[in-house]
Amino acid sequence: MRRYGLSLFAVVTAVFLSVPLLASEPVSLSPKEQLGKILFFDTNLSSPEGQSCAGCHGAEVGFTGPDEEVNKGEAVHEGATKGRFGNRKPPAASYAGDSPVLHFDKEEKVWVGGMFWDGRATGKTLSDPLAEQAQGPFLNPLEQNVPDTKTLCTKIKQSSYASLFEEVWGKGSLDCGDRVLATYDRVARSIAAYERSREVNPFTSKFDFWMRKKAKLSKEEMAGLALFEGKGKCAECHPSKPGPKGTSPVFTDFTYDNLGIPKNPDNLFYGMAAKWNPQGTAFVDTGLGGYLKGAGYKETVYKAEMGKFKVPTLRNVDKRPSPGFVKSFGHNGTFKSLKEIVHFYNARDVFPKCEGMSGPKPGENCWPAPEVSSNVNREELGNLGLSEAEENAIVAFLKALNDGYNPEK
Repeated sequence: MRRYGLSLFAVVTAVFLSVPLLASEPVSLSPKEQLGKILFFDTNLSSPEGQSCAGCHGAEVGFTGPDEEVNKGEAVHEGATKGRFGNRKPPAASYAGDSPVLHFDKEEKVWVGGMFWDGRATGKTLSDPLAEQAQGPFLNPLEQNVPDTKTLCTKIKQSSYASLFEEVWGKGSLDCGDRVLATYDRVARSIAAYERSREVNPFTSKFDFWMRKKAKLSKEEMAGLALFEGKGKCAECHPSKPGPKGTSPVFTDFTYDNLGIPKNPDNLFYGMAAKWNPQGTAFVDTGLGGYLKGAGYKETVYKAEMGKFKVPTLRNVDKRPSPGFVKSFGHNGTFKSLKEIVHFYNARDVFPKCEGMSGPKPGENCWPAPEVSSNVNREELGNLGLSEAEENAIVAFLKALNDGYNPEK
């Protein structure tokens, strides 16, 4: 079992955030949070203009991929430049502020913290992984495609909110000259402030109100919670118990796992030009291990992490603008419903591999092979022995983690 304590800053932040708002209660943002919100939603900051952070992290779906047609297939969103795609579905930008600086826990023998699916926003530069993550998409040619920090700074300096920037960070803080990198850090810290705000992390799910005895979970939801914490082993990586001083759980331990997820054959990254993807359809996403290898770690370190991806929060995992709206699940979005991915967790090792089989029916008589076959977690998932009714109960509980519940209705 893996449990990790929070820093003092995280505890104080979580205590503030964990008091649930009513669904209709307005949220007051600080000037820094308001600046971060404007930056987060500003479509003028990309090159060409048109793509904001929210373009891949929509509030209506829990700050992850908001395009239903994309979710139905490739799951990877197109960047500001037409025809360019990343290799993974957008992770949630909410409930991520407590992720510590990436480090190896020698006692538990696991990597913890950082941001992005592969942990490459380590937090070691800014002492804040969330802020470092906010810097990544701006300069990524497959995402917002801004050519350099000076260009981004100039766009902000010419914006209607330039005065707010200097109000928050001080006169002369919007420096696009010799100190432009300091300005870039301020941009990132502003976005991180918004991503930590109560607007993004309201803790307004039915589960939150149930924890405070202001709502009742249904019989099926209660059964799902018991399975989540017991037979289903979900809480091993998605802790569900209150944290320090009764703070609400964020349903991730910020570690990394190889769940044995197969490739998503619809991923448009496979068809990208060799400049972006020299391996073509043979591309294999090695996650944390790939990042550690590229960062210069020894083979004895990175080899054990190949195929591992960050454990996501389960808050808002089923949040959607309408009941029939399709979301995607897993780091590459290969699964298209909560039921499908819960069934995969339950029965991944029960069926043989689909490859070479006559009449394969994934999830019924087989599963596609994992993208990375080494380091697959076989202790906490794969053959859980859950019945269909038990799978459905877990799904019902997961739906109770969606923000926006009103206990007064």
